[in-house]
Amino acid sequence: MVDANLDPIIQKADILGINISSLNPDANLPFNTINTTPAGYFGNTNNTLAPVGYLVDPEGVITFPMLGRLQAAGLTKQQFTDSLTLALSSRKLLVDPIVSVRILNFRVTVLGEVGKPSVVSVANERITMLEAIGMAGDLLLTAKRDNVLLIREEGNKKITRRINLNDESFFRSPYYFLKSNDIIYVEANKARVQSTSRFTTLLPALLSGFALLAIIVDRVFR
Repeated sequence: MVDANLDPIIQKADILGINISSLNPDANLPFNTINTTPAGYFGNTNNTLAPVGYLVDPEGVITFPMLGRLQAAGLTKQQFTDSLTLALSSRKLLVDPIVSVRILNFRVTVLGEVGKPSVVSVANERITMLEAIGMAGDLLLTAKRDNVLLIREEGNKKITRRINLNDESFFRSPYYFLKSNDIIYVEANKARVQSTSRFTTLLPALLSGFALLAIIVDRVFR
């Protein structure tokens, strides 16, 4: 089995929730001001809730109180946590700080032959492909289970992989656990494709038939 404790890698455009604590509560305050909004959320212009946190900018850095710009993108969550802890200690800003980091906008997208195609938000930063498909309404009977498309960002490029959900090796693959911003596309099986093709072929004939019927009815009752 794949290690269930895979540490997520921070990416550009991630929103990081960072909480700092130490033996001196007053000394912690400057570092936690961004977390004081009720429930950790604020309303945006569309009147929807958006997570409050530190945005990883296009250069892969965040701007943190009293420390300035810190590299985040490309580091695992644990690596960034260790780096921030060291910076706070080495600059003598806090004594024995405890740093907690979360990726607030960890999400995956599930499309295609599922009950409810949607963007799935992941609160605990850990989700398998099967769990994501389940949260999107599960596979439809028309789904092609042996050729699911996974689109994943790796560095500055996107990679694609074809996944056979019926193959036991899938559970040991690096694609069993999803990463933030992964996209899953479930294709239709042959029966669905053929059915759609037949309907498309018959549609012009049906429309012509309805048009002819309308003309006949109009002339009969004129």
